[in-house]
Amino acid sequence: MHILVTGGAGFIGSSFIRFMRQRHPDDVLINLDALTYAGNLSNLADVPEEAHYHFVHGSILDHDLVVQLIKKYQIDAIVNFAAESHVDRSIADPLVFVDTNIRGTATLLAAARETRIERFLQVSTDEVYGNIPGTGYVTEAAPLHPSSPYAASKASADLLALADHHTYGLDVVITRCANNYGPYQYPEKLIPLMIQRGLTGQSLPVYGDGLKTRDWLHVLDHCRAIDLVLCHGQSGEIYNVTGNNEHANLEVVRRIIQQLHIDPSLIQHVPDRLGDDSRYALDATKIRDELGWAPTVAFAQGMTDTIAWYQTHRSWWQGLNQG
Repeated sequence: MHILVTGGAGFIGSSFIRFMRQRHPDDVLINLDALTYAGNLSNLADVPEEAHYHFVHGSILDHDLVVQLIKKYQIDAIVNFAAESHVDRSIADPLVFVDTNIRGTATLLAAARETRIERFLQVSTDEVYGNIPGTGYVTEAAPLHPSSPYAASKASADLLALADHHTYGLDVVITRCANNYGPYQYPEKLIPLMIQRGLTGQSLPVYGDGLKTRDWLHVLDHCRAIDLVLCHGQSGEIYNVTGNNEHANLEVVRRIIQQLHIDPSLIQHVPDRLGDDSRYALDATKIRDELGWAPTVAFAQGMTDTIAWYQTHRSWWQGLNQG
């Protein structure tokens, strides 16, 4: 396959490129990224430019550029990772999220229709379902109740993609994933932020009482799921992807403290985030039954490996802070 990977210099996008280079070495991957603050080519320092991989600096809002790349590289499929993804930033400046996540996706879809692309995979999030109280889990058929500007922008992008499938017949598939973690994650998200601050002796800010829960998915398991949906998912369908690792935020922070052997008194409870959801919880029965996917990275081992990676790659995250 010839695949246009948008946002391929970010955390999940770069992980997907490395995964695909190993799993499908004959595929051609074109990485289109605007290199905003969270997109960093150092994430792909181990992926050389060659016949099967090429980086292009540009925006998904540039329709002419996207069409040009599709035609030049005979693209078969688009996998759209490109997004503004940090909830706090969406609260501070929602319009940036409207531009990238909604208008950017609409631009990609228009280019896909124009060039008759074979498949369009939209990478989405569990946050589009909103708060899931109690102990239940949501399937792909659940209504969308996004709480933050970020979640609303991703829900909008999903609906645009599905509308293109139903209206124009575009071959669209959507994945909605739980919270990802692993190497190369920009240190504004919970796990890398706590590791970095812990390693530098800074306070560990935890929203509210720290009892809000998230389901955690190792990024490599996410990449495996995207690969399966890209190749075998049913057109027009949505697939939840979850690691079945539901933990309170405070529990995750304490796990990091324990492995880093730092003082628990560094935890600092701060005012809760505006409109924050208490729980996300996905039912991934569909991708298990239809495509045979299941998570392979246990949370305990995944966390141990992730913390160790940040300990041994200080130059990577220190360089981001300096930049």
